Amino acid sequence: SSAQRLSVEMRNVSKTFSRGYLIVNHKRRLILKGSATAGLVGMAMSAGLLIPRHVLAAWPKAAFDADNVGDTLAALGGSADTPESGDIKIKAPDIAENGAVVPITIETNMQNVESISIIAENNPAPLAASFELGPGAEPYVSTRIKMGQTANIIALVRADGKTMKATKEVKVTIGGCGG
Repeated sequence: SSAQRLSVEMRNVSKTFSRGYLIVNHKRRLILKGSATAGLVGMAMSAGLLIPRHVLAAWPKAAFDADNVGDTLAALGGSADTPESGDIKIKAPDIAENGAVVPITIETNMQNVESISIIAENNPAPLAASFELGPGAEPYVSTRIKMGQTANIIALVRADGKTMKATKEVKVTIGGCGG
């Protein structure tokens, strides 16, 4: 009869609704758990309780702490006598209108490049960036650095156990290191 059919249809609707509600409720719980976990991990990292040791393991602390170019070069395995190389190309503007964001690209066709470092001579902390490259990595880096004033940019490349450099002057019109 029609009353029985209506009763059966109501039960089917009820089952469908409760199943859908369970699925939605389960997804909501997963989202809440994931959000809470991400929040706790973020808070622990910002408090210094979780430190990505693999990322921080091999950075050249002495080179970044140096306050002059000679000490920086020495900490990176070079010296004032490090030979210039025509194989190292520095792409940087001749005139940087804003020293807070100076685009720098270093590339070389040297083989077995181990590291590429960027030094800004007149900065309070001359080492602007240092990149350790893995075996088979393309010897190319591009970044933006701060420059307080007009200075030479030195690209220091270590390949096959030898250290070579290239230099390019960049004129800065507005200083980016507090100037």
